[in-house]
Amino acid sequence: MIKISNISKSYGSKKVVSDVSFELPKGKLISFIGPNGAGKSTVLHMIARLLDRDSGRVEVDGIELGDWNSTELAKRLSILTQHNNVTMKLTVRELVAFGRFPHCGGKLTEDDKMMVEQAISYMELHDFADRHIDALSGGQRQRAYIAMVLAQDTDYIILDEPTNNLDIYHSSQMMKTLRRMCDELGKTIVVVLHEINFASCYSDYIAAFKQGQLYKFDTAEALMTSEHLKALYNVDFEIQQMNGKAIAIYY
Repeated sequence: MIKISNISKSYGSKKVVSDVSFELPKGKLISFIGPNGAGKSTVLHMIARLLDRDSGRVEVDGIELGDWNSTELAKRLSILTQHNNVTMKLTVRELVAFGRFPHCGGKLTEDDKMMVEQAISYMELHDFADRHIDALSGGQRQRAYIAMVLAQDTDYIILDEPTNNLDIYHSSQMMKTLRRMCDELGKTIVVVLHEINFASCYSDYIAAFKQGQLYKFDTAEALMTSEHLKALYNVDFEIQQMNGKAIAIYY
């Protein structure tokens, strides 16, 4: 479990995250939603140790984040940010192999190679495994990055807007893949999303942020109401049910 206790972050006199506390249960898919500037990516980056906190605690499996050895933490928690620009001429297989670095230090064993091939297979990248990253489409490239994270074989996977710059088809396929990783592999997956209907359809829990504070942490079903969404986004919503999931239509 990841436990967040009273974390805050300021830039100069501007407080961007204020006294946020909640727990991320294991084996679940949790989405962070909220308007631009709500603090969701800042909270995500503090959980991933990409950004220092001004105050508060983040614990991973009962150990404070700052007390983890970096290599050991990388075996437990992986992060994929929005901007993943690879300048080297890498094939998909070579990129995915980077995910094994915390385990082997760059010297791949047979077990490491097996994990790389399993990640490529899981993300259905066989046909592109020897193709260079810069020759892939946006959707294929994003799947390759997810395969790299999957090869890292961590309990916790943290993704900052994994559907960013993907069309609706590839976005929905990405969310279905993350749902499968959670259900089939037992991964705890935390994602920042702008698409609230993706959050509703694929998440177990939603953390909703507004003005640097946690507005509400609850099940997707409980949070997807017209009242909660209007309070978050200041827009009127109509909620409809589709295949047992709440779909929000704004007007």
